[in-house]
Amino acid sequence: MRTVKIVTASALMAVALYGCSQPSEAQAPPAPAVTVATPLVRAVQDWDEFTGRFEATQSVEVRARVGGYIQGVHFRDGDYVSRGQLLFTLDPRPAQAALASARAQLAQAQAQVNLARTELTRSETLLASQAVSQAEVDTRRGALQTAEAAIAAANANVRARQLDLEFTRVTAPISGRVSDRRVDPGNLVAGGSSQADVLTTVVSSAPIHFVFDGSEAVLLKYQRQARNGAAPIQVRLQDESSYARSGTLDFTDNAVDTASGVIRLRALIPNADGFLKPGMFGQARLAGAGTYQAMLVPDAAVATDQARRIVYVVAADGSVAPKPVQLGPLVDGLRVIRSGLQPTDRVIINGVQRIQAPGMKVQASNGRITPVVQQAQVPVTQAAPASTATFAASVSGD
Repeated sequence: MRTVKIVTASALMAVALYGCSQPSEAQAPPAPAVTVATPLVRAVQDWDEFTGRFEATQSVEVRARVGGYIQGVHFRDGDYVSRGQLLFTLDPRPAQAALASARAQLAQAQAQVNLARTELTRSETLLASQAVSQAEVDTRRGALQTAEAAIAAANANVRARQLDLEFTRVTAPISGRVSDRRVDPGNLVAGGSSQADVLTTVVSSAPIHFVFDGSEAVLLKYQRQARNGAAPIQVRLQDESSYARSGTLDFTDNAVDTASGVIRLRALIPNADGFLKPGMFGQARLAGAGTYQAMLVPDAAVATDQARRIVYVVAADGSVAPKPVQLGPLVDGLRVIRSGLQPTDRVIINGVQRIQAPGMKVQASNGRITPVVQQAQVPVTQAAPASTATFAASVSGD
């Protein structure tokens, strides 16, 4: 009986130890859940991106062509003005008096011509009867020519004084948006030179230029493409998520800057609503080569392994394997994969951070890769600077 009790106690202890080991096996972590999808295959076009600034196609500093006192201002600050529209008037009375004096000098010159012509006619008649000498006739003829030249000078003076009177009306030299007035009525301003006082400025609004710098490599590429037509250009502002504004590249500078290795390029952008203002920053993109078929994955699916870029793919048995890839540009928020990936590979697009080591098992659910739908002129909250802005991928699970 004593032996039986010992065996029974040993059996109970073994059962207890087995029962304690069961919870340990039940607490083993399950395979992490990830979302996988095959690469999106579609036709894409490469774009070269640049940061630049908008400039007016025409910009004029309005100065008076004659000096005088400002008599009136005939526009409101910031108005749109048309070419020839009256902006300022100067006191015209000094110019009117100068014009009257010039006309009086013209009348005096005309009287001198009439007198000289009469004396020449009389001397020629007396020469026929030998009453005067030939020298006298020549003197009278010279006096007539001098008087006629004086008339020409007087006429020119009258025209100059007429211009001075016209210049007391300062008009808009171009059509565009006017700035604020720099002088008020009653101020004396200088005019007639590049040192004259600036009364205001006018800049054209439509179309508008977008100016940016490109590398020599970009210049060579687009010069070769220009044989088949101009490259299109698209522009967006810093608070816009899409390149909704399009234009044409209309100017390339005549030399590459030897210090920086860049060249100045310019595009012409329609601006019918006047929303774009000179001095604004923007980001532009120029179409590169023609369209081609490419595989795209979300940019978040790309991981870094030291100097390599990799994506994780899931095999049929649920094991994970890294694949080195060569990356291309972002297109609609998705990253182009130039090489290293097959169209049938199941790429992890959600849950990459859960991958701890190659070969581990995961629970994969199927998803779908979709491009970001770009909407025209949609503001972005807390947008990044145009030179560093990126676009997030859109990933949806089935």
